[in-house]
Amino acid sequence: MSDKNQRKHIYRVLFHNQGQVYEVYAHNIYQSELYGFVEIEDYTFGNRSAVLIDPSEERLRNEFEGVQRSFIPMHCVVRIDEVEKEGTAKISDAKGQKVTPFPMPVPRDTS
Repeated sequence: MSDKNQRKHIYRVLFHNQGQVYEVYAHNIYQSELYGFVEIEDYTFGNRSAVLIDPSEERLRNEFEGVQRSFIPMHCVVRIDEVEKEGTAKISDAKGQKVTPFPMPVPRDTS
């Protein structure tokens, strides 16, 4: 088998979550059996033995600690890239960016 077939894929996923853009790295991404969702499994985070620790990455590591699988609504996904190596996971503010999230319907009180 070639080296390309043996290597484990790494994906960078950017998605909107509560007014922020999350950038995470994972080994497995699927279209979910739940209609309208993308599944993200096997998150990867940087080396904990590093001298400098990025607070944003540490926050993501704590938020996704113990999570086996995440279901992200498709309309929240900004981009999915297959990358050569893992980068730094981060959370950034969505304000001022050129990417506009898909409009969501406003819930109405039917009573």
